[in-house]
Amino acid sequence: MKIYDISQEVFGCRVYPGDPMPERELLRSTDKGDIYNLTVFRMCAHNGTHIDAPFHFFKDGKTVDALSLDALIGAAYVAEHHGVVSGNDAVKILEKAERQNPEAAKRVLIKGDAVVSSDAARVFAAKGISLLGNESQTVGPENEPMEVHLILLGADVILLEGINLAEVTEGVYFLNAAPLNLSGADGSPCRAILIDNEG
Repeated sequence: MKIYDISQEVFGCRVYPGDPMPERELLRSTDKGDIYNLTVFRMCAHNGTHIDAPFHFFKDGKTVDALSLDALIGAAYVAEHHGVVSGNDAVKILEKAERQNPEAAKRVLIKGDAVVSSDAARVFAAKGISLLGNESQTVGPENEPMEVHLILLGADVILLEGINLAEVTEGVYFLNAAPLNLSGADGSPCRAILIDNEG
């Protein structure tokens, strides 16, 4: 068994343009004579490796605490793609995933500098996948991410953004992307991992 940590380190993570950077403050320090160390931190729910819940774009959408962990934990398929993911590309990714493992085809992670198009989002949404992950800080085009988010989150597809798949090859893995249990939140950081039971 091999475990891949596909999360960014929080305090040095990438952030979406305009979002605040994570901040850390050491309230107590053994270096300063305190008997223990105590850290306080502040961050945006969408910094680094994080999930988007439907409430991110929909007033009545599910919040993080209402999401089913079944969508976030289970078999997943990693597909490598560079550039724009077209509708036809999405069909091919899903066909390949289903041939290898139908359960893994419900959770698709895209490796590479890929941008999911609205056509691809419609294919993924129509197929009823549970989760779509990507390495960018936003699943759609950075300058116009809203349409892709509306299509996917509107179909209750959870988004896992800002993952790091550099060390992972295409194939089937076991994913754990459980978020923090943040009541009423639109997103949450998570420590996402992939497990290769063959490795």
